[in-house]
Amino acid sequence: MVFSVHLNVQLKFYNLPFTFGALGGLLFGFDTGIISGASPLIESNFNLGIGQTGFITSSVLIGSSVGALGVGPLADRYGRKRLLILAAILFLLGSTLSMIAIGFWSMVIARIILGLAVGSASALTPAYLAELAPAERRGSLGTLFQLMITLGILLAYVSNLGFLNHNLLGIRDWRWMLGSALIPAALLLIGGLLLPESPRFLAEKGDSTQALSVLKMLRKNTADDPKRELAEIEEVAKQPKGGVKELFTIARPAVIVAVGIMLLQQLVGINSVIYFLPQVFIKGFGFAESSAIWISVGIGIVNFVVTILATVIMDKFNRKAFLMFGSIVMALSLGVLAVMNFTMDIHSTAVPTMILIGVYIFGFAISWGPIAWVLIGEIFPLSVRGIGSSIGSAANWIGNFLVSQFFLVMLAYFHNNVGGPFAVFAVFAVISMFFVHYLVPETRGKSLEEIEMDLRHQAK
Repeated sequence: MVFSVHLNVQLKFYNLPFTFGALGGLLFGFDTGIISGASPLIESNFNLGIGQTGFITSSVLIGSSVGALGVGPLADRYGRKRLLILAAILFLLGSTLSMIAIGFWSMVIARIILGLAVGSASALTPAYLAELAPAERRGSLGTLFQLMITLGILLAYVSNLGFLNHNLLGIRDWRWMLGSALIPAALLLIGGLLLPESPRFLAEKGDSTQALSVLKMLRKNTADDPKRELAEIEEVAKQPKGGVKELFTIARPAVIVAVGIMLLQQLVGINSVIYFLPQVFIKGFGFAESSAIWISVGIGIVNFVVTILATVIMDKFNRKAFLMFGSIVMALSLGVLAVMNFTMDIHSTAVPTMILIGVYIFGFAISWGPIAWVLIGEIFPLSVRGIGSSIGSAANWIGNFLVSQFFLVMLAYFHNNVGGPFAVFAVFAVISMFFVHYLVPETRGKSLEEIEMDLRHQAK
């Protein structure tokens, strides 16, 4: 009851700008999850090999890396709102082309276009939400992005189940699966048109009147003073700027943290589970296709529910404590899973493997899933926040590409024993503990301006 009341209060606080602002995460998750159910069907329909199927799945990551890197400088110049609208248009185009693809290369091109959209949204949204949110709620509001990602993944799994073996109007089921992404893409476009511009971007560009107007709208149900907040933003905006050079001087510690935390978020294996979980149970344990997709739905529900929990409690504990807890849970669950699959009979490990993957998802969804995106939106100075978030997001997509491209290859190398790939992911979970302990700063409760001034003082 208490949880429900608290969640309702939080959701009222997440008014229209925050909810629509996070819709980029919904598309991110939907296009991540939808391919897991569609890829075995595409592989069969187009008579593809394992390498080709893996490349179709991971080709979206090529576009995502380019989109993430390219959108940052544009966002710093033209604003967050306009680029979110552009991302929505790319989502619509990529979803349409993937639905009507006629072979391997047309599907790859469609997925790369989708990747441009996903990468742009992943770089824009965390910074945008961080710039809209008050300091005391920035963790929870920033976690909206990850919550939308998990909701998108869950909706994708439900779409996969709904269309599986239903060739409506003579159109193959996997085409309906991929085409269903048009609905959330249209929602993002509508949301983008309704959203305000970031008040910090407006202040940076000298439009203090409009910045104050947006802040008054965002803070009308809080005790924060918009005028005082604007004064703090303008004071930091007066600090000397070095352009891109600032990234490698004042902001260098932030760059290291952003790249490291986003690479590790992928190297612990999360998206290989999201993309290929049906393949794991089909090839590793001999499950039927429909049963394997149902397992994905169950994991998607765990991912979504735990992220709701993270949203509610995010601002009650330090970021570093969350990250360390998640690393320990992931390392233990992955390590046990790997040992079990190498030492026990395959028929007796299927159910324990499901349970341990669920525990692993819990560890990720309560910590590394949301906090990595929150951090890259808050640790960079205002003048380079767009490009800084882009670098972090691009590192995430590069790590995602590497893991996704080689997961099925690793699985085949270990003779379809899932213990092999998961042992590798367990090693990176252990490495993540040391990274958090020694390099990640604590940002909970600090305004973006306080975080920036801390960076500037460290650089002196």
